Amino acid sequence: MPKLKVISGKEIIKIFGDFGFVINSQKGSHVKLKRIINNHQQALTIPNHSELDKGTLKAIFNQAARYIPESDLRKHFYSE
Repeated sequence: MPKLKVISGKEIIKIFGDFGFVINSQKGSHVKLKRIINNHQQALTIPNHSELDKGTLKAIFNQAARYIPESDLRKHFYSE
């Protein structure tokens, strides 16, 4: 059974940058990412911490899975 990787907020922001998300704003340690596809805005909020909790990573994964196929996300979030 694959386990969630240990990932920082900075790494997550870079991963979503590869999927076309850009930084929209930041308030405190939370960075808001967005991308527009077919005139629909897609947004994600990422805490910019040095290490994200497993529950937070899972929540980000589930939130992003609404916009990006899980098969594309799994390699970034889970160890094989």
